[in-house]
Amino acid sequence: MRAADRIRILGREKYVIPARARKEDRFSIRAGDLSRELRLSGVNQVCSALKTRQFLQDNNLRLVEISGPPSGQSTTVTYTYEFVDSKKAGENRADRQDAWNRLRGALKDVFAELGGGENYLRNERANFYGPGEDR
Repeated sequence: MRAADRIRILGREKYVIPARARKEDRFSIRAGDLSRELRLSGVNQVCSALKTRQFLQDNNLRLVEISGPPSGQSTTVTYTYEFVDSKKAGENRADRQDAWNRLRGALKDVFAELGGGENYLRNERANFYGPGEDR
């Protein structure tokens, strides 16, 4: 059996079926967890298998979010899925999310332009007092 098939089977058995049994609308799979459980040397195959059309169609899923590094190839990459056949599938996704999830990442692009959140805060602290003002 190919590694991709083993990944899809484990993803279904360990995440999809239990999430459906708990009647969840959404659930997430972390690539590193599957990679570790299958004792794979890397996560590239896991990342590829979890976003294939075959995995999505076989399980009636929609991939709604991928979080992690820009490369998309890391043990920290997390795929968030939504069941297509759920009763709420036709509803607007934003209506079902709580306020925190809607705000999450709202300034991500702004901070990226400024060199990241840490760099932004460092610059703000360094320039808190204007030129010629006492500290």
